[in-house]
Amino acid sequence: MTKPFNIPKALIWEAFKKVKENGGAPGVDHESIEQFEKHLKNNLYKLWNRLCSGSYFPPPVKAVPIPKKSGGVRILGIPTVADRVAQTAVKLLLEPKIDPLFHPNSYGYRPGRSAHDAIAIVRRRSWDYDWVVEFDIKGLFDNIDHDLLMRALKKHCEIPWILLYVQRWLKAPMQHINGHLLERNRGTPQGGVVSPLLANLFMHYAFDMWIT
Repeated sequence: MTKPFNIPKALIWEAFKKVKENGGAPGVDHESIEQFEKHLKNNLYKLWNRLCSGSYFPPPVKAVPIPKKSGGVRILGIPTVADRVAQTAVKLLLEPKIDPLFHPNSYGYRPGRSAHDAIAIVRRRSWDYDWVVEFDIKGLFDNIDHDLLMRALKKHCEIPWILLYVQRWLKAPMQHINGHLLERNRGTPQGGVVSPLLANLFMHYAFDMWIT
């Protein structure tokens, strides 16, 4: 039977290796990477089959409160191991397409760049400028407009299955410790594999192109 989407099995395997390398806590299904690996061949095949058939629907992300230095908490949304594999497969294809678009002075969540690189640039430029503007974008991950983000994504990606599953990840609910499901119509969960890349794409159009 012909499947709607042609996704290489090797891509799913490569994605799992990345997930294992990065580690991380279980999601709402309480399955660790080690437990997932016990039935690795079957788990990866099921995931690949569902992705190829269009029948993959992401489970809720697990809400995990993380204390902030400034006070209060930041809520991370932790996907399941299988969902992290699926998201990583998308990131492996999407990042090489999108990252080269970003401004050369953009450093957050980008491959081969770090906060230390950004600090080094600021230090060098401090000899030429007398002032600096420091600010924080409050609740960026929680407030990204889905429609605007998808418009930006469709401008640079024409792979149907990536567009389909990004849309589903954006809509996947967040499950709190008491089991309550919080439906989401804005934002992308901080803690998701593709979330930083999507946030950078959104900010490329919403801020970087505007300010430069």
